[in-house]
Amino acid sequence: MLMAGSPGAGKTLLARAMPSILPEMSIEESLDVTRIYSVADQLPAGTPLIRHRPFRAPHHTISHAGLVGGGNIPKPGEISLAHRGVLFLDEFPEFGTRVQEVMRQPMEDKVVTISRAKGSLTFSANFQLIAVMNPCPCGYYGDCQKQCSCAHALVTKYQKRISGPLLDRIDIHIEVPRVDYEKLSGDRVEESSEAIRARVQAARNIQLQRFSKIESSNIVANADMRVREIRQFCKLQDEGQSLMRAATSCCT
Repeated sequence: MLMAGSPGAGKTLLARAMPSILPEMSIEESLDVTRIYSVADQLPAGTPLIRHRPFRAPHHTISHAGLVGGGNIPKPGEISLAHRGVLFLDEFPEFGTRVQEVMRQPMEDKVVTISRAKGSLTFSANFQLIAVMNPCPCGYYGDCQKQCSCAHALVTKYQKRISGPLLDRIDIHIEVPRVDYEKLSGDRVEESSEAIRARVQAARNIQLQRFSKIESSNIVANADMRVREIRQFCKLQDEGQSLMRAATSCCT
């Protein structure tokens, strides 16, 4: 997911609230995450088994090796440490071009392979990417209250720091508008994270039950489905087929 909006709109707050609504990890998921942290020598003291989903938020100055892993003796990077959890990238356009592009393959394959002269190591990297960005360098392009001070060419250049192929791999793009003071200062009681998490957990339980019938599979969520599972569980009705046919025709 990529969230774009003016400074102070609450993008970072929304991203950091994500772990509070994520479903509980299964034993298999916990073992996967624990193995990665053990190899990276980052297993917390007194925690033989990690039961909470990781939330990793590297700074935009991180190197590509720090993100995907590396070293003379390869160790997992941030994308592997976020396995089965969230990788949060604040100020997304500020990350180096090479750092951004090295994420493309792991986002597709859900693993990252590090090759050295002595051999290759493969680490799991099945993470949820949440990235946030301002629409321009000053942050106020399109803002309803504060005028943007950036030239149009500068805005375009800033937004093009994120390549098209990488944007295509991000499923959800959201514009986060400025929140009015009346909404912030109101007495309305919002839905708690616990209530939202209960709905998320109920949806995950349905998925776990669905995929439990598949032998020799590590599929735990819809996002893990491969072509065979998509053909089995995602059969389109006639209306859906027509929509897909129209979308394909427009693309060609």
